[in-house]
Amino acid sequence: MPPKPDGVEEGVLRGLYRFKPAEGGSRRVQLLASGPILLQALKAQQVLAEKYDVAADVWSATSFQQLRNDALDVERWNRLHPDAEPRVPYVRQCLGPTQGPIIAATDFMKAVPDMITRWVDRPYTVLGTDGFGRSDTRDALREHFEVNPEHIAYAALHGLCLEGASTPDELKRAIGDLGIDPDRMNPLHA
Repeated sequence: MPPKPDGVEEGVLRGLYRFKPAEGGSRRVQLLASGPILLQALKAQQVLAEKYDVAADVWSATSFQQLRNDALDVERWNRLHPDAEPRVPYVRQCLGPTQGPIIAATDFMKAVPDMITRWVDRPYTVLGTDGFGRSDTRDALREHFEVNPEHIAYAALHGLCLEGASTPDELKRAIGDLGIDPDRMNPLHA
């Protein structure tokens, strides 16, 4: 794993911190990754910058459960204090000021990052490892479950398309460039 950046201790404990901000790019996305998939997100960040002029901020999601618990605590506090200034969940404090669609990639089931869906207010795509793995190497397993750099990058481009910042033509080209088989069986059922 890459070394931990300075000043991220609070984010580590609260469930999310920006690991590697992006520079440049005419379009922007947010890549959330947990555990060893962080390395896949860093590679996707490079692919997006080099091939598609997309700046991708990479975030380390240390605990989707903690993010959910915090958001539920904030919802409860806001509900029970109707005349007070509403509090903002930590996940919104982190992602609210950012731009672009959000892609969450994990080596857990998709249900784990799905726990924060209702507190994300723009296109949010979750990539995870639902189903049975039948692969002999980690790289093959990540390709099978579509959590490799190519699928993370493609999901980011698709999110941009949902926001009107990409086109179906760019997506079709990316499918070819990235070596993605769009007709392959969903790993959930494979």
